[in-house]
Amino acid sequence: MVDVVFSEWVPAGFFVKAVMGFVSTVILCVLSITVITGVAFQNPFWIVVSGSAIIFLLLLFWNYRGIRIRLNKKELLVNYGVFNHKSIPLADIVSCETVKTSFRRYGGVGVRFGTDGSWAYTASFGNAVKVAHKKGRPFVFSSSNPQKICDIINQMKDQ
Repeated sequence: MVDVVFSEWVPAGFFVKAVMGFVSTVILCVLSITVITGVAFQNPFWIVVSGSAIIFLLLLFWNYRGIRIRLNKKELLVNYGVFNHKSIPLADIVSCETVKTSFRRYGGVGVRFGTDGSWAYTASFGNAVKVAHKKGRPFVFSSSNPQKICDIINQMKDQ
């Protein structure tokens, strides 16, 4: 991308990693028990189901392992996984503010619709940026530097 003013990678938070680790461990334990007891050899369906579940979880975690934020002189780009891309022209941004994401507002982490009417890409609970633009819902995304992003956006809008 040409003229990148700001770039940030926000990795998935501890909560996401802990849940993924716990679920994967439970599936591996079930798979191990079925192999040790011989059930897996009598009915290979269990190996296929457990293996598929682990592969699916690993692909899901890899896809949503973090948020890529880029800001250039014309637009704000936020990518979360393969399918979730948000591009907002700076000229369309009405306001930018720092907020805190919470379970109560978004019901978890990931691509979420908030109780306040906002659309969010959250990698963890905590610091985030809320951008209101001319068209559509307010957009919220996790960031380690929310104030810096808002300062840059506000500065570039004034030019």
